[in-house]
Amino acid sequence: MRTLSGIPASSGRASGRVVRVADAPGEPPVGPAPLDPAAEAARIAPAVAVVAARLEARAATVTGDARDVLEATVAMVTDPALLDYARDLVTGGGRPAARAVYEAAGAFADLLTGMGGYMAERARDIHDVRDRIVAELLGLPAPGVADLDAPCVLVAADLAPADTAGLRPGIALALVTEQGGPTSHTAILARSLGIPAVVGCAGATSIAEGAAVVVDGATGVVQEVTEVVEQENGAVVAAEWDGVGRTSDGHGVPLLANVGEAKGAVTAAGLRAQGVGLFRTELAFLSAAEEPSVARQHEVYAGVLAAFAGLPVTARTLDAGADKPLPFLTLDGEPNPALGVRGLRVARVPGPGSDVLDRQLATLAAAAAETGAELKVMAPMVATAEEARWFVARCREHGIRSAGVMIEVPAAVLTAHEVLAEVDFASVGTNDLAQYLFAADRQSGPVAALNDPWQPALLRLLRLLGEASAATGTPVGVCGEAAADPALAPVLVGLGMATLSMGAGALAAVGASLAGASLEDCRERAEAACAAADPAAARQAVAELAVKQAG
Repeated sequence: MRTLSGIPASSGRASGRVVRVADAPGEPPVGPAPLDPAAEAARIAPAVAVVAARLEARAATVTGDARDVLEATVAMVTDPALLDYARDLVTGGGRPAARAVYEAAGAFADLLTGMGGYMAERARDIHDVRDRIVAELLGLPAPGVADLDAPCVLVAADLAPADTAGLRPGIALALVTEQGGPTSHTAILARSLGIPAVVGCAGATSIAEGAAVVVDGATGVVQEVTEVVEQENGAVVAAEWDGVGRTSDGHGVPLLANVGEAKGAVTAAGLRAQGVGLFRTELAFLSAAEEPSVARQHEVYAGVLAAFAGLPVTARTLDAGADKPLPFLTLDGEPNPALGVRGLRVARVPGPGSDVLDRQLATLAAAAAETGAELKVMAPMVATAEEARWFVARCREHGIRSAGVMIEVPAAVLTAHEVLAEVDFASVGTNDLAQYLFAADRQSGPVAALNDPWQPALLRLLRLLGEASAATGTPVGVCGEAAADPALAPVLVGLGMATLSMGAGALAAVGASLAGASLEDCRERAEAACAAADPAAARQAVAELAVKQAG
């Protein structure tokens, strides 16, 4: 029987029968032109309403990240600009309705793809919206995951965020896709739901419907077998975690949540997060044409802080530019935005950015005073000690007592002693650090393997940070997706990371994993991972060592 290999995306091991995800309807024909363009254009809005209603019904059955993704997809389906553009293509361009929707959505998706990074990932959402509306207009079955009534392993070329968000653990035993990388929506939501997943798995769609497979989300191996084996989901059971992050010998490692708005914060608090390690303040403003008012910002910030009164909440200042363009801040015409004016740099070049930063810091401080949360603020894309010093001074001017930086640029690691001496704390964004380390866009499928958080080169950088943290006494945590991997979490602690912040759905599994290892165990695993030649060897070395330590 065949064995396929892909990129590990969500830990766990599962066995089941394959269900193939329905393909999209494909590109509809350009003609013939409709005899009655007005009547043809009028078909689009009802089709949009049907698709939106289906997604809203699915959103009503889930919570947390899954619900947020589905609600965001509904917003895309009902975007008036998309609807108007499609109708214009019918009445003015002579396109059939299905073709008009296809072209209109394609134009929107191309725009997002050109932005790169986070916004390019949204292009996948637009394609999903397009395919659902086109199928409805053509009278075809809806693409994507059908209602599942029996446990199965889902196999697809790719999964739309709306499909992944609606999955139920226990029914969807595992996910396998040919496309995608470790930071794709499929990977992030699979980790949030606790479903084993392998992405970027070449040949996956050649597996026959109904075939029995074993999926190992920790190693990326998908194996065809003759019969479904006894279920061996390797994900750690939530009940094994008592809600306090620590190793088996009592070394404390606070487990925090990554959030973007109040609903996510409330969900994370309910899942026993010990605070927020990354409050992505820009996510509420990505679609804003101008800077949100102080009142609106206060509402957003207070909503998150209130969910964690008395606990630490680390807010990242607006991470504008590159993959998260904000129209009221981002510079136009940069030849390479990912290497240009983004993050803290926006506030340091001539323009409105500096005033925007001051208003944000003042509003965050006011929201913290109102809610009683322990506010910490950090700046993204800091490369030098001078930049860190400048940002801390700005925070102090607004009465913010705990100011830190994101470590996402390799230069900040190589000068970590100097950078950490200037701040109260630091947090590693492993996604961006890996992409800059390997010169590999983290949203690009062909280079996704380079952004694997188990890459020894990345782990060796984190070891340097851990050594600088110990020397300066400045704590360093991790808030990238690497922190959500239960097998990797002890390695990160062994490298000297003081806190781990992740999607709230991963908290229990990571907490249970840490509880099963001593601090010395973690250090031994870290050394084994750093000494490995490649990610697969690092995973294997750590897995073998974990078994030995447990015995």
